Amino acid sequence: MKNLRARLVAAAWTSAIGLAIVACSPEGDSVGPSVRNVLVISSDDHAAYAMGAYGNDAIRTPNLDRLASQGVRFDRAYVNCPFCTPSRQSLITGRYPHSCGVTLLQTPLAEEQVTIADHLGALGFKTAAIGKMHFNSDLKHGFDFRIDSRDHDALLTEQPARKPPADVPYKPLWMPFRVPAREWLNADRLPGTGYPRPGDAENQGLYDDDFLSTFFVRQAIDFMRENRNERMCVWLSFYEPHSPFNFPIEFASKYSPSDIDLPETSPEDARWVPAIFRGLSKADRRGIVASYYNSVEYVDSNVGRMLDALDELSLSESTLVVYISDHGYLLGHHGRFEKHMMWEEIVRVPMVIRYPGLAPRAEPALVEMVDLAPTILDILDVDAMDGLDGRSLLGLLLGETAEHRDVVFSEYLHDNKAMVRTDRWKYVFTTGKTDLSLGYETGHGPSGRDQRLYDMAGDPGEFRDLADDPQHETLIRDMQSRMLDIFSRTHPGAPELPGGLTVEEQLEWFLEPPENHLTPADFVNVR
Repeated sequence: MKNLRARLVAAAWTSAIGLAIVACSPEGDSVGPSVRNVLVISSDDHAAYAMGAYGNDAIRTPNLDRLASQGVRFDRAYVNCPFCTPSRQSLITGRYPHSCGVTLLQTPLAEEQVTIADHLGALGFKTAAIGKMHFNSDLKHGFDFRIDSRDHDALLTEQPARKPPADVPYKPLWMPFRVPAREWLNADRLPGTGYPRPGDAENQGLYDDDFLSTFFVRQAIDFMRENRNERMCVWLSFYEPHSPFNFPIEFASKYSPSDIDLPETSPEDARWVPAIFRGLSKADRRGIVASYYNSVEYVDSNVGRMLDALDELSLSESTLVVYISDHGYLLGHHGRFEKHMMWEEIVRVPMVIRYPGLAPRAEPALVEMVDLAPTILDILDVDAMDGLDGRSLLGLLLGETAEHRDVVFSEYLHDNKAMVRTDRWKYVFTTGKTDLSLGYETGHGPSGRDQRLYDMAGDPGEFRDLADDPQHETLIRDMQSRMLDIFSRTHPGAPELPGGLTVEEQLEWFLEPPENHLTPADFVNVR
């Protein structure tokens, strides 16, 4: 590993807190103390297009925009799975979902998998995971301090929330697929947690002070205050803006559905729209978008609380701050309100990195979420982890290079689907053996093997599938080769790939969820 200190140091001196570094930005400006801590703030279902700094003038995200103005905003950051559990475990291990053994919603991360918290904890860091991690078990995976929604439930049991007036409406409990989509997608823009708590027969609207993510922020601030003299890794993960697009009472009715512009769709979309969305009216769709925006604005307010707390605790000059989302979301794009697909609105996410001395700018390079773990370790100037699929972004951040990846990769194995994207082209391959999954069936039945090719330069909305155009046969073979190469290099089951298969058959073999036939030990693969 190229040592950060060797690359950044202009001079060094000893201070009361130990070694501090004067580094140089790409322009040569001196900066303050070396980076001792990392704070990762993660949201759920937050698409890059739903943030002011990424060009959305209709939504209010002043705190996220402030963070972006102080750091590097990655304009082409891609998730390695457009779905919660696999994406989150991929993030903290620095390995692709198929590589770390978590490709399905219900799969727990195996204890054998080394996370960034395991690694930093062994180096003396105090570690905390606060909020939604989707471990699917009670394991802490290297985080010393673990807080989640059950702790909030316990608090509200001991200290009941302030009840709103009887005339304040709030949303019913979240029951996706059991009630019409307009209800579980909150088309009526109603506040409230949406999630049941122990003993609740119905939902109850909550004020900001009593809300789940506000509680998480207080816990994170307390942890950083108590450990401010130690090196820290804090992973603060919000449940919002995941459906049912939760927000406190104070955040209700901030956006008028009449002001919402719905995205265009394409005739090609009709075949793939899940049946559950077909009954939504235009008014329903605008209301859903407004609720999502309300929830994003609530996320933004909590990001602001954390940034202000870093200043108040005098930690801003020693803390690396990262903002990411586990994936994006479709808000009527392609006729849908979900993730699970490979369109840009889902796989392209906000990613902002800020640390002292970093020159603020927008970064256009293609990057993946598995790149985050090695980047954090590089900036913290500690030993690297073994067996990672990610590559450090430090060279990009310092302006030492303009190149990083020539292809990015994502997979969604519930539907046996994967994507590769280059600067210009996007290729998606699926076995099509099911009619989508997890309640999003189209009603048209399984499609059979399907592939799609989009020209991202000429068709950024991905409205025209070019896969059947004979002039692109060579290009499709190249994109298939790129996808197959990624699987072959990183899939723990690759040595067992049967011989004599066509390229398409090999891809189909790799697109089966590996945890269905491999043991946890098979995924421990130091490359």
